Amino acid sequence: MAALELSPTLPRHVAIIMDGNGRWAEQRGKFRVSGHKAGVKSVRAAVSFAHQLKLDALTLFAFSSENWRRPEDEVSALMSLFIAVLGSEVKKLHRNNIRLQVIGERSGFSAHLQRKIADAEVLTAANTGLTLNIAANYGGRWDIVQACRQAAVQVLNGERAVSEITEDSLNTLMNMSDLSPVDLLIRTGGEQRISNFLLWQLAYAELHFTNVLWPDFDDTAFSEAIAAFVGRERRFGCTGEQIRALLKT
Repeated sequence: MAALELSPTLPRHVAIIMDGNGRWAEQRGKFRVSGHKAGVKSVRAAVSFAHQLKLDALTLFAFSSENWRRPEDEVSALMSLFIAVLGSEVKKLHRNNIRLQVIGERSGFSAHLQRKIADAEVLTAANTGLTLNIAANYGGRWDIVQACRQAAVQVLNGERAVSEITEDSLNTLMNMSDLSPVDLLIRTGGEQRISNFLLWQLAYAELHFTNVLWPDFDDTAFSEAIAAFVGRERRFGCTGEQIRALLKT
């Protein structure tokens, strides 16, 4: 088979709504938190895959601002899991030149978790490889509102005129404004909605929905999503097998 030159057509920034952990656990007669723990394996695999493909950024929707409505014991378990994963994974990210950022309203987290997040970001801040964004206590509407509030403060302080508030200027106040726009959104678990995720940043993204539950999302499922993107963007076909073959060359 002739060598594939796909790098110009690959997405630079992929975002994933990691859905289906609870259903995965329930199908196996386990508590929902078991599904969240199993999902950590898929996070590791997705980060590794994105790193191997030399993507600029991978953004994972870990905990939405609406998730506080879930049962208290599940939320508590999720927070504990978040702390544990930060502690166990951040050094590995750093060794692989991956920069970690957490986007969302941090004031809702415990002081301990806020410190863990800050420490992880400081450790990896100078890394120049993949940027891994974890969206936690995040909502797309919140992101737009916080940007508008910053713009309003700039106007009140005389730093900017109202007429100078444009799409471009507001974009600089949004989360991840230093990164390339999201090219591809993947949602696992079979649902076909955005769920208040990156509403501004997804303006021109391709959307890919898969029935695979997040704990079962592996390199094959990820490569199929990339292949679908390649086909849409460049109008020629490419299989998931070919995408995986790129990693071996």
